[in-house]
Amino acid sequence: MSNETAEALEVWIDQDLCTGDGICVQYAPEVFELDIDGLAYVKGPAPEGEEAELLQTPGATVPVPLALLRDVADSAKECPGDCIHVRRTSDHVEVYGPDAE
Repeated sequence: MSNETAEALEVWIDQDLCTGDGICVQYAPEVFELDIDGLAYVKGPAPEGEEAELLQTPGATVPVPLALLRDVADSAKECPGDCIHVRRTSDHVEVYGPDAE
């Protein structure tokens, strides 16, 4: 099995721990965005030609695009608030972030 068929992952942010540094937005602006409250949120996949919707519901998840996996993983590793969680969609086991084994 190649990396191209990697298992599906999703990402979410715990806003209670977010420090608003914006490192995640620097790594993966397609997935993360700072809102007017200064905290980071995930963005839903955008329909063709439209802006991605900011998901402000606590615990909201979005799929991690395979092409952006490294950027999303790096944002989770570098986040000063340890608030970015990347987990497998199949069993919700965290693979990057503060609860990863």
